[in-house]
Amino acid sequence: MKNVLKILGLVGKIFLYLIVVAGSLLSLVTAYIVLAPDDLPKPFHLSYLYPTPTPEATVEAVEEEHVEVHEVKPGEGIMIDTGTKIINLAETTSKKYIRIGLVVEFAPMYEEVAAQGSGSSGGGHGGEEGAAVEDPAVTKVTTGVNARLPMINDTIITLISSKTFEELYTATGKEALRGELIQKLQGMMPEYKIIGVYFTEFVVE
Repeated sequence: MKNVLKILGLVGKIFLYLIVVAGSLLSLVTAYIVLAPDDLPKPFHLSYLYPTPTPEATVEAVEEEHVEVHEVKPGEGIMIDTGTKIINLAETTSKKYIRIGLVVEFAPMYEEVAAQGSGSSGGGHGGEEGAAVEDPAVTKVTTGVNARLPMINDTIITLISSKTFEELYTATGKEALRGELIQKLQGMMPEYKIIGVYFTEFVVE
């Protein structure tokens, strides 16, 4: 019996030794495969898969990197004065009219000008004699909007002439009119972004 136990103990020690040696060899082989340069002989080479950007995503990333987005806040845009108008209101019992001055604020077309490569989007002074340099993003808007001033004025007059004194004399009525004007003018000129409409004169008589 003692001989059997000795044999079993010896077998167990040998088995444990083989496990330790096999584990050490496996660790060494794994470290060699992972860390050794790929030009050395290996039983196999590891392959790493990285996400490859599509051509469309690459183009979009380049465009986003080079196109600067300008956020224009109210008061920082292009002010177009449409002048003062005297307009008859839609009254049935008496004749009332409004004297109103309107300024429409537009956002400069920075992105459009940059996409067309029309020049710098920043204004300033230049030239040998310090002459003012026109901002193409501003010029594009002022030229286009001024060419449409007759249509803008017609839209303003048509809308206001359909209103009554009760619809306009309150602060709520003025804000409602402002919203309608922005909606009408923006629908007429979708290529230009309207930031706001400002009343420089508002007298109902």
